[in-house]
Amino acid sequence: MTRRRTVLLVAGACAVAALAVASDAVAGGPVSGQLLPARHTEARLAARDSGGHTAASGRTAASGTSGAESGAAARASGPQRRSAAKPRTEPAAGGVEEAGRQDTVTQPVGYSGKPTVRFSYPGASYVKVHFSRLLVRPGDSVTVSDPSGAQKYTYTADPRLVRVPGDSPATESGRDGFWAMSITGDTAVVALHKALPGPSLGKFGVDVDRVAHGFTSAQRSARTHDERLAAGGREPESVCGNDDTQDAVCYRTSHPVEYQHSLPVARLLINGTTLCTAWRVTADDRMLTNNHCLGDQGDVSNTEVWFNYQCSACGGQATEQVTKVPADKLLRTDKTLDYSLFSVSNFDAVKRFGYLGLDIRTPRSGEQVYIPQHPEGDPTKLAISSDQDPNSTCEIEQATIDGYASNSDTAYRCDTAPGSSGSPVISERTNRVIALHHLGGCPNSGVRIDLIYAQIKSLL
Repeated sequence: MTRRRTVLLVAGACAVAALAVASDAVAGGPVSGQLLPARHTEARLAARDSGGHTAASGRTAASGTSGAESGAAARASGPQRRSAAKPRTEPAAGGVEEAGRQDTVTQPVGYSGKPTVRFSYPGASYVKVHFSRLLVRPGDSVTVSDPSGAQKYTYTADPRLVRVPGDSPATESGRDGFWAMSITGDTAVVALHKALPGPSLGKFGVDVDRVAHGFTSAQRSARTHDERLAAGGREPESVCGNDDTQDAVCYRTSHPVEYQHSLPVARLLINGTTLCTAWRVTADDRMLTNNHCLGDQGDVSNTEVWFNYQCSACGGQATEQVTKVPADKLLRTDKTLDYSLFSVSNFDAVKRFGYLGLDIRTPRSGEQVYIPQHPEGDPTKLAISSDQDPNSTCEIEQATIDGYASNSDTAYRCDTAPGSSGSPVISERTNRVIALHHLGGCPNSGVRIDLIYAQIKSLL
């Protein structure tokens, strides 16, 4: 089957994303994750599974680059993957998904226009406003909020020029302005608040020149239908058989450990219109996703990280209150191993969601795994069951398989979708991450975490 990289849409079905833990986690709260060296894990596996499958070994010599040295992420489709074939050098299917679109507008606010402007896109899942200019008088401020005021961001200066204590976070878009943090829902209200009445002097002004907004359910369904027609009526190639993923909250009681490990997993909103998945690696300010999601510092600077984007009830549409922070610095990235390690701004706001531990070893064929993720930008889902595996649960099909380098990946048939890129593949036995999901194709595959760890361990 040929791989293709599709574009991702904004969420509809519900699932979790927010807090993370270690192998002894239980329902009720996060547990600190930790690194699990290979020698420790192999001893545990041998004790729990005598006579189990052996894993083929394989290493890649690819070296990571710092954020300053990184190039743009590769975007082209790669050739079909085979277990013993020439490694791919181009990213393939399953990466970023198109979440919505940007509209160009010309809308002054306040001094030379209306003091309050509404940007409404009925049915949209989010609205994100871009300012080409924000220069207000001392004491004045601009807010971006939902109609109720429950979500509100306040700015007193252009954050590219000056960081004002107390101002809300924002994402940057180079020299042409900045993006306010997104509003969840279909309406954003931009308002100028004056400390004193009267007009401004000539140099002051507030101008909105772009608005990004998520696709509606109807637009999303139409796009999915068109993509299936283009693929001959088949389901997205990363879904193997039936789609067995479920909202993470559905597992809160039946699989409390797996549910808890879904909580440090976050949704990425990149450049206002594309989506991926990321997750906290350690107790410090460190997150991982794919290089084809965040390929350079420009991508990182213009990305929102959403924690706690999960459904309130199994199968429901209502979601919990989301905590959004901007991505901050690209610390290291590598195209061959398809990872990017980055930090976030306002880290204190997301500490409570916990982090995941790393299981630094080669995966083993036949071991059970699960994947917390944001497929198609949906609230967090968990891939635990699989109608393609003998025991109806996700498992490693092939311990090592070629990714973009020889034996760089591990293969499985857990269901994923565009937007799942960057998700953690977690061992059911150790409840720690053994791979970084990045490719679809059935089997799907993730980059071995032991290879990534060798490049990033000095930064953890």
